[in-house]
Amino acid sequence: MEREVKSVVFEPWQAVVDWFTYGLLGLSPTSPAASALNFFIFDTVKIFILLAVIIFGITFIRSFFSPEKTRAWLAERKGSTLVGNVLAALLGIVTPFCSCSAVPLFIGFVEAGIPLGITFSFLISAPMVNEIALGMLWGLFGWEIALIYISAGVVIAIAAGIVIGRLGMEKYVEEYVYQIRVGTSSNEGEQPTPGERLSRSWEASLDILRRIWIYVVIGIGIGALMHGWIPAGALAQYAGPGNPFSVIIAVLIGIPLYSNAAGILPLVSELTRAGVALGTALAFMMAVTALSLPEMILLRKVLKPRLLAVFITIVGTGIITVGYLFNWIMVTR
Repeated sequence: MEREVKSVVFEPWQAVVDWFTYGLLGLSPTSPAASALNFFIFDTVKIFILLAVIIFGITFIRSFFSPEKTRAWLAERKGSTLVGNVLAALLGIVTPFCSCSAVPLFIGFVEAGIPLGITFSFLISAPMVNEIALGMLWGLFGWEIALIYISAGVVIAIAAGIVIGRLGMEKYVEEYVYQIRVGTSSNEGEQPTPGERLSRSWEASLDILRRIWIYVVIGIGIGALMHGWIPAGALAQYAGPGNPFSVIIAVLIGIPLYSNAAGILPLVSELTRAGVALGTALAFMMAVTALSLPEMILLRKVLKPRLLAVFITIVGTGIITVGYLFNWIMVTR
């Protein structure tokens, strides 16, 4: 069914792009530049169609989960640490989160009395298990890969939260965080109508697309250059499942970069085509989205260096483990 939908939606568009590139422009199909241009035009439209549909659906779901409601809901269930970690990780998937909201969300959770471990389960899950990435992974690689991705991300978030909680590192949160009182939204009790939710979801979708389109285009552009000039399999000797250090290198490369999952996924797709093992490519994506340098700089405002280092170490180790697990699964399939 999935392949049939792709065929109906995208094969006619591929024919149009082929006609434009090789017919109207008269470029040779064997030319790297023509191959790159064909890939760029086709994938730009394909990715933005996927994004528009996925983002609209997700933003509609998100309209039922405000940060205030999430914080209050977890605060009511903070008695059971393990249950709290699981719920926090699952809620992180569907609640709004970006690097710029890391600090206020963290302060709000601490102010509500939510244990530090539970707070970190949420903060790890929210950017790592990006629901837009989940939808696009499903569209690009199939539901099995998407399911493994979401499961791995949630497990990392739960495990990391439990470890951080048991280390008792509350003293490594900046003192001013405990002194701040975060208010709740005055509109928290209002329940929008279905029409209002749809309207707001549409507006939010357009806003998200306006903010991320440049990252998506850059990601597709890099992928197009690789598609045209790097033969399939050329990178396998360096980043294939046979290289024992490929996942670690991918994570180390991904940490300093800044992008979102929507922007990095086209590059992930092209990396796998060029011979990079899927686990290595996904580890790179998870490092970019969960351990990006801008987010670490923002978190440093509320975390002392030792706790920030523990956070980076635990999450980085989890991502590396998932990368190797993915590679092993793909080899044994």
